[in-house]
Amino acid sequence: MSVQGLKKLEVWKRAKNFALKIYREVLPKLPADEKWALAQQIRRSSVSIAANIAEGHGRFYYQDNVRFCYIARGSLQETLSHLVFCNEAGFIPAEIYMPFEKEGEEIEKMIHGYIAYLMKTRQGAKDPGANHSISEEQALYDPSFEDLSLISNRLPTRFL
Repeated sequence: MSVQGLKKLEVWKRAKNFALKIYREVLPKLPADEKWALAQQIRRSSVSIAANIAEGHGRFYYQDNVRFCYIARGSLQETLSHLVFCNEAGFIPAEIYMPFEKEGEEIEKMIHGYIAYLMKTRQGAKDPGANHSISEEQALYDPSFEDLSLISNRLPTRFL
C-alpha cells in the first residue's frame, strides 16, 4: 500500500486535518503547566485517530481494518473528552470548542460509514489464511503466584 492510496481516503484526510487544527488552535491556548500533562494526552489521542485509520488501511484483511477503525473511534472519543474538559476548565472558549465537537461528530459518522463499507465488501476475506485463527489455552489467574517466595523453588535461579 502506498501513501497515495491513503491520501484518497476521505475519513483519513478529515481525521488528519482534525489533529492539525487541534495543534494550531487548542494546544497553544493551554496553560504552560499543562504542557506535559493534558497537552501531551491531546496530542497523542488526536494524532492516533488518523494513525489508526492508516494502520487499518494498510492491512489486507477487512477485519483487521475494522478493528483499527474501532480503535480510531475510541481515540476520537478520548480527544473529544479532553476538549470538553479544556472548555469546562476555561482553557478554551466555547467559540473554539463547539466547531471541534461538530467536526468530531462528523468524523465519527465517517468512521461508521467506512466500517460499514469494509464489512459489506469484506476485502481480503478470500485471502489465504483469512479464516484461520490461532488460539492458545488461557491460564487461570492464581493469586498465590503474586508472592515469589511461594514459587521460588519452581523457578530456575536465573529468574530469581
